[in-house]
Amino acid sequence: MSEGNANSSDALIRCESVFKIFGDQAKSLLQSSGGVVDAAKFEQAGCIVGVNNANFEVHQGELLIVMGLSGSGKSTLLRCISRLTDATAGNIYIEGEDILKMNNKQLIELRRSKMGMVFQSFALLPHKTVVENIAFPLQVKGISTKESIARAQEMIDLVSLSGRENYFPRQLSGGQQQRVGIARSLAIEPDIWFLDEPFSALDPLIRKEMQDEFLRLQGVLSKTILFVTHDFDEALRLADRIAIMKDGVIEQLDTPANIVLNPATEYVRKFTEEVPREKVLKIESVMDPYDSTETLSDFTVPHDAIIETVAEAVLTAGKPVGVINSDGETVGVLHSSKIIGILFGGRSPEVTEQSA
Repeated sequence: MSEGNANSSDALIRCESVFKIFGDQAKSLLQSSGGVVDAAKFEQAGCIVGVNNANFEVHQGELLIVMGLSGSGKSTLLRCISRLTDATAGNIYIEGEDILKMNNKQLIELRRSKMGMVFQSFALLPHKTVVENIAFPLQVKGISTKESIARAQEMIDLVSLSGRENYFPRQLSGGQQQRVGIARSLAIEPDIWFLDEPFSALDPLIRKEMQDEFLRLQGVLSKTILFVTHDFDEALRLADRIAIMKDGVIEQLDTPANIVLNPATEYVRKFTEEVPREKVLKIESVMDPYDSTETLSDFTVPHDAIIETVAEAVLTAGKPVGVINSDGETVGVLHSSKIIGILFGGRSPEVTEQSA
């Protein structure tokens, strides 16, 4: 497995040699294998390998997307980390505590205080209104009705559902129901947010709107997020890092740019070969050095913007465009020829991988 740069000192979640194998002989077969699991051989013995020796960390405020084809193990991995499913072997640490050693009482408290979960199924209570659905997990924690309703109203405002507080789920669109599910999971103020295919049941237009809403919320809240999807475009749009799984194995865990530009395995290469480079390359990868004598457009672009998001504006600017850093200082120049090369000529040999 290839993994992007990581600083373990700020790891909120750490998985060490995590296995999940389904079947009556799972533990004995795993012990006899010495930790080297061949999924095909295990299947012949009547076992299914869900997660195969997962080792990785998720850092404070990071959005890690886990993806793969159906049956790759992505949802099983998420369920192991949230302990909705017990791992067969390994260690899973949250804030330094091994959750596999927690008893039921400790686990319930962890979920109530630190974890929020959103799944493809909205699972709203049909007989409760929007505000009642969102307040419900708070009331389960013992928070007063008045306080829980007030908190629920804050979440309603956050996900832009103001005015629909007293609607029942049947009166809402699919996208609105998903917002209620998101608001409900956020109401408990989780440190870690688990999302398993949260937008896959939505039509493309609503899905795009929910991705926009999700990015806005993450910009405001900076949650630590594990997000499962099979949609690579969605992963590229949302992720800080992406883990690609196959047959329970994490084939590569890296930044979106590195996964596309430097696939670690043949499977990852095939998985990403159709991805347009403009979806992952940042401006700083293709900018030229700043020349103060060059006449620039009044329009500027951030150094960390994805090319796709600014390509049209750069091509219509009429002049080279200044590239600025987070302090507003000009750190480079972007010429339209570079954008044209990326959009229509494949990956330019002049492209660097500073952003990867």
